[in-house]
Amino acid sequence: MLQLPETPRPTKKLASLEDSYEQCRQVTADYAKTFYLGTQLMSPEKRQGVWAIYVWCRLTDELVDGPQAAFTTSETLDKWEEQLESVFAGHPVDDPDVALVDTVERFGLDIQPFRDMIAGQRMDLVRDRYETFEDLHLYCYRVAGTVGLMSAQIMGVERFCDRLQAPWSPPRVLNNPVNTINKAVDLGIANQLTNILRDVGEDARRGRIYLPLEDLAAFDYTEADLFNGVIDDRWRAFMKFQIRRARKYFAQAESGIGTLQKDARWPVWSALVLYRQILDVIEQNQYDVFTRRAYVPSRRKLMSLPLAWLKSL
Repeated sequence: MLQLPETPRPTKKLASLEDSYEQCRQVTADYAKTFYLGTQLMSPEKRQGVWAIYVWCRLTDELVDGPQAAFTTSETLDKWEEQLESVFAGHPVDDPDVALVDTVERFGLDIQPFRDMIAGQRMDLVRDRYETFEDLHLYCYRVAGTVGLMSAQIMGVERFCDRLQAPWSPPRVLNNPVNTINKAVDLGIANQLTNILRDVGEDARRGRIYLPLEDLAAFDYTEADLFNGVIDDRWRAFMKFQIRRARKYFAQAESGIGTLQKDARWPVWSALVLYRQILDVIEQNQYDVFTRRAYVPSRRKLMSLPLAWLKSL
């Protein structure tokens, strides 16, 4: 189990840079197997940076969703943000910070997406319902779209997209960095919407609903139905609607991958293809997200890699 950081301790002897990156690798491999598989396709420097970001994001998430979440307050998040400021000033506080400080310096990361993610955790402290999709979209941006922003700076963006391409690929236009960033956010939001659909049952057992209440009402499906795990025509129609929305964000994200630097396109395509398959499994499970957790078998993941490679050409 990950240990959450404590109050900064300036005199603590920290891990070496090599050991810190290895800790980040191990945590990523243990807690995010599909994501970790995608990072294996990156250059060593980029995969290390992504591991460092992943661990920071996981530690941030565990402040409100981990075993110590009951003790997390707004002041806890204030201290966590202070530690973030220390990292971006080049002063690591805990072992994983050593790798993150190096990643920040190496890739010139911007602190704002990290701050925005902490703001998303603050939402979790005070909200367990979202009335509209617009409300949920803001939450998804903060807790997941920000990951796209962090990662895009590591992946790198080509100045122009007039390179040779596979004949079956759609035409590419001159790269717009702003558009690339927007697509990176779309991928993060698509992943978070997928997480939400996969984890409906788990969230319900904690008294949380991350599905837009107005959407539930539109399909005449109540909170009581949700907490009782009712699977009927209303629920299936509702889930089909939500899955279409998530797939729309995956589709929007696709057009941005071709603007990334060459060594980043295959791993990002792989991550997108692998994660989107969770939606397929939900469908195969007849939309039972209450008693069955949707996961993609390892063999199927490996079979998807050649397709992702073709898409990256």
